[in-house]
Formats: sequence, structure tokens, C-alpha cells
Amino acid sequence: MTVVELLVLAGCTAVSLAVGLFYLGRPATPRSGQIPVRSDGLHFLFSDLDLEHASHHARAILKTGSAETDWHALRDSLLSRFPGLPEAETLRDAVSMTLPSVAADDPAVLTLTREDMMTRVIIDQDDTTDASTIHIVKSLEAELDTLRLAARDAPYPIWLADETGRNQWQNTAYATLAQAAQPGGAPLFDLAQLHAETKGTVRVPVQNLKTDLTEWYNVTATRAGSQVIYHAVDINAVIQAEIAQRNFVQTLAKTFAQLSIGLAIFDRNGQLALFNPALVDLTSLPAEFLSGRPDLLSFFDRLRDNRVMPEPKNYSSWRQEITDMIAAASHGSYQETWTLDTGHTYRVSGRPHPDGAVAFLIEDITAEISLTRNFRAELELGQSLMDTFEDALAVFSSAGVLTFCNAAYRGMWKMDPDNSFADVTIVDCIKEWQAHTRPDPAWADMRDFVMRLGERAVWETDVHHLERGSYVVQLSPIASGATVVRFSETSVPAQVPARA
Repeated sequence: MTVVELLVLAGCTAVSLAVGLFYLGRPATPRSGQIPVRSDGLHFLFSDLDLEHASHHARAILKTGSAETDWHALRDSLLSRFPGLPEAETLRDAVSMTLPSVAADDPAVLTLTREDMMTRVIIDQDDTTDASTIHIVKSLEAELDTLRLAARDAPYPIWLADETGRNQWQNTAYATLAQAAQPGGAPLFDLAQLHAETKGTVRVPVQNLKTDLTEWYNVTATRAGSQVIYHAVDINAVIQAEIAQRNFVQTLAKTFAQLSIGLAIFDRNGQLALFNPALVDLTSLPAEFLSGRPDLLSFFDRLRDNRVMPEPKNYSSWRQEITDMIAAASHGSYQETWTLDTGHTYRVSGRPHPDGAVAFLIEDITAEISLTRNFRAELELGQSLMDTFEDALAVFSSAGVLTFCNAAYRGMWKMDPDNSFADVTIVDCIKEWQAHTRPDPAWADMRDFVMRLGERAVWETDVHHLERGSYVVQLSPIASGATVVRFSETSVPAQVPARA
């Protein structure tokens, strides 16, 4: 080997050694996509929502107990001190962010930097030697300030008392109410009942001297060691609603008491909630039984025992029939007429009410049924009587509607108005009359006579039936503007034979 080759080899070795020393002296660079992180203070490095690296003090403040992700744990740890930290759902949209501490005496500043999928969070504060302890103290102070603000400015009274009941602390709402209700310093709320209650809540009235009104509060006691925290919630709106409801129920009760229809209202649980005196009179059920709030099945069982409802044909299906009746009433489709052995007739209907309630109405319609039966009997009697007449009779109302006709009329004009779906008017009748008679201008006059209002006199004319011969038509006004049209066959005098 020549001297030149030795020199070249030595030079290459020296260069390689220098390059190796240079790279060994450089600090380690992060992997692709990573951001270098310092080891002092509070520094965090996240890959998406997962923690990649954190300084020693930073790891000490993470609340990872029940957190969903590392980012949720960090946010829970910093929220009281830096409330503007983004949610996990909006973290990807945050490019950079600077958040000062919420406390006025805390100079710490949080800086968030986002690069690709990596997020760096740095908290700069004065003391970095014990950063985790400083952060915990500042977070507790910020949380305490928030709680004090929430309690002090709460819209309802809050106060703290010792074992003897003496107030140790009170918020602004309590002080304002105390000045208006007890300016002399006497206890604002009478809590003797509260200590006897096991639930720890009592309804207490307070007389407001400024407004001269009684205000109501729900006071809740929460024991914390030897002290008790009290919360008083204004329930004046609830009290007014209860009073209005009570007055409304009393008004309904007074109104229902005057009704002749029996009323029974059952609540959503199927128990009798309200009834009136007429129900007692109609059903003969004892008031003590009804006041005991029986359920629906017991109510109808007692009606059956008192023979106030029709006797069931099949006792085995009795319960199912009652269940079907209740279901029909719940949909507003139940209505029946009960004919009792005593001769009385009741109309029973069921109606649904709000919140699942059901109302049953029992009405005595015995007089109405008797009147209807008598009226029908009189109509049948009158029909039978008029059917005995040989003359054809038809009665038209003041509106010109045919209301009555006898058998002779139906046989003469081949009409049966009872089987017609629509009302038969004088115009319809005249068309039938004209079809069976010779043309006569008197038909128009008859129509005008029937439809005319005011005073009218009996009027008659002659018409010729194509099959039956000549008839005399007599129109007579009767009560309520009605008109009787009578068709009488013309009597032809017998011819006397000529003498021889």
C-alpha cells in the first residue's frame, strides 16, 4: 500500500468519526407526526383523545378514575380552573386556543396547539417546581369561588345552622326575606316540625310584613356533621294551584248536588272519587259505602245486589260484561237503558275524563218513557180512528210537509208516506194528484192555500178522479198553521123513472 492510499484511508476514517460524533451529540428527534414535549411544568401531548406523553407533574393531576378517554380525564381535571377547554367532540376543530384562569388572582394561562392528529396542552404558571400541587390548590380555590357564587346568589334562601339552630351563614335571598318578614331578628322559619319529620322536608308559611301576604316554602334539611344546611324553595304557585283546585272541586260538588241525574266519577285507579246525592237516591246505595271509595266492580256488584240494574242472564259471564262496560265507557261509547223490575227505567251512559278517569251518569227516565208510551198510544188511537173514515184525509204542516194521512187516502192515491226516506211535501202530493185526475187549475190554488200564512177560511173545489169519478176537495186550516185536505166522493142523486 502506498503512502497516498494510506493518507486517503486515514482521511476517510477521520471524516466518518467526525460525522458519527456529530450525530451522537444531537438530541433525539421525535418520530414522524410527534411534537417535542418538555419534562418540567404541566405539559400534555395527545394523539387524538389518547395521552401520548405528559410531564411528571402533569400525570399527577389527571382524574382517570371513571373518565371515558384520556382527554375526558384531562378536561375533568382542568374544568374548574379553565372552563373553556373544548369537548372531545369539538377537539378536532380547535387549531389553537389560549385560556386564562378563571380566578382573578391566578396568573396561569393554558395554551392548546393542534397539529394534524396531535394536540399539545401547556399550562404556564409562576411556580413550576411543584406544579401539580399549585394546580390542585388553584383548582380547589376556583371551584370554591364558583360554589360560593352559586350559593350566595341563588334565588331561594339557603342557610347553615349549628346544633343549637343558630345561623352560621346565610345567602342573599335569605337575608332579603328576613328583612321583609322578621326585621327584629326572630327566627324566619319555624322548623320544629322539620326535626320531627323523617324525610327532612316540611312546608312552612312565612308572613311577609311588606306585602302583608303569607308566603309558603318547602324547607329541606341536609345534615353535614354537627351542622345542618337548609334549602327553602318558594311554592306559592303550588299553593295557589291547590287552592284553585280545591275551590273548583267544591264548586263542582255544589253544582252536582243540585242535579237530578246520578253522577259517579272513578279515578284512573278505578276507585270512586266523586258522587252526588242523586246517585244515593237513584241507586239506594248507602252513603257510607260510596264514601269508602269502592272500585268499579264493587260498585256494580252492589247495584246488582240492590236490583238497580237488569238481572244478568249468565252469572258466569257477569264480570266480563262489567269489564266490557267499563272499557266502552272509557272510549265514550257506552249508553244503555235499564228497565228494572220495580217499573223504573234508567238511562245509563259512560264518559271518559282526562287522566284515565271515567264518569257514569244514571238518569231516571221513567216519566219520559211513560209519556212516550202514552203519546204513541194516542197516536195509534187517532190513526185507527181516522182510518175508519171513508173520506181520504191528509194533514200538512205549516211548511207544507205531509204529517198524517189515513187508509182511505193511501188507497185513493196509491201513496204510502210512512215508507218514504224523505219528507213528502204538498208539491209531491199535487204531482200524484194531477197524475190521477183531469187537468184542473185548482191544484195551484191548493198549493198556495197550504203554504199561506195568516188568517185563512175553509175552501173547497171539485176535481175529477180518472178511476173514481168526481170528488169534493175541502181545505180546512187547523192549529199551528197546519191544513187538513179532505177528499169526499160526490153523491149522485138517484134518477126517478118517468111515468108511463
